[in-house]
Amino acid sequence: MSLTLVGILGIAGLMLLLFVFGMPVSFAMALVGFGGFSYILNVNAGVNMVSQEFWAVFSNYGLTVIPLFVFMGQIAFYSGVNERLYKAAYKWVGHIRGGLAMATIMACAAFASICGSNTATAATMTTVAFPQMSNFRYKPMLS
Repeated sequence: MSLTLVGILGIAGLMLLLFVFGMPVSFAMALVGFGGFSYILNVNAGVNMVSQEFWAVFSNYGLTVIPLFVFMGQIAFYSGVNERLYKAAYKWVGHIRGGLAMATIMACAAFASICGSNTATAATMTTVAFPQMSNFRYKPMLS
């Protein structure tokens, strides 16, 4: 069987798994990719490819730091550190219209430069900033 025909059958199999069996996209693509790769080379090569991809995905730096930064944000929230920081920021720039929102954006920028992960910064600062901005009567859309 030619490689083109294997590709066409893979696409047809993917559509079958997705629309007829209702399999989630990630699992359907993984199954079709593994099947096609194993058919073209051999099963050992397919298993080796799957193991390498699992390692590449789960050893990703972002997947390890995001939960830790969210945990750090929760610790800051429950210890009251963020409340004191927001009170201090409100005293410094609260007299300016939108001053606390600007202070929050500056804190996000500083935390992002330290952290290096936009996703971890967004998750952490959301858990810290949203309750405090609500306490100072900011609209939820802005918060």
